[in-house]
Amino acid sequence: MAAREIFDGSSPETTRAYYAALAKRGPAGDVAVNLFRAQKCSARAKRYRGGIRGVGSYRCSYRSMAYSTKSWAMKNLCQVLAAHGDELGISFGWKRHREVVFGARPSWVLYIDLPQGQVSFHSPDRLSAHEYPGEWDRERKSEERILEFCDVIFRSEVRAGYQLAFAFG
Repeated sequence: MAAREIFDGSSPETTRAYYAALAKRGPAGDVAVNLFRAQKCSARAKRYRGGIRGVGSYRCSYRSMAYSTKSWAMKNLCQVLAAHGDELGISFGWKRHREVVFGARPSWVLYIDLPQGQVSFHSPDRLSAHEYPGEWDRERKSEERILEFCDVIFRSEVRAGYQLAFAFG
């Protein structure tokens, strides 16, 4: 399975199978699953219109549900990176972004330094205490970098249910 195919597709069964295959690759797989999920939800939320028929609440809009799942994935991502980021060689942290606001509040940005380059996500809330020491690389390549990372992890060797070796090249 290629990450791009799963990302562009809309089969819940195929996506769940992809997540399960990534999760078998240990902490790197957990990072990949949550990066993929957050990016897919973010991309979808920007396009969604409408919601659950007969329910008028904003919380039941497809956009709101996608952003809620994105936030949940980002929180999971922060937890796995706090526990395993150093051993994986992946740094991360948060910075305030005053130009992008949620309501009347400046947003937060989660920056993650993958071997493929920096990726980032905006959030109305800061989901961990980690500070990001660097600056935004001014490139808008999160999606392609995340999908490349997921492809590398997906192709990595799995032994005894734990990701033992993956090569970034």
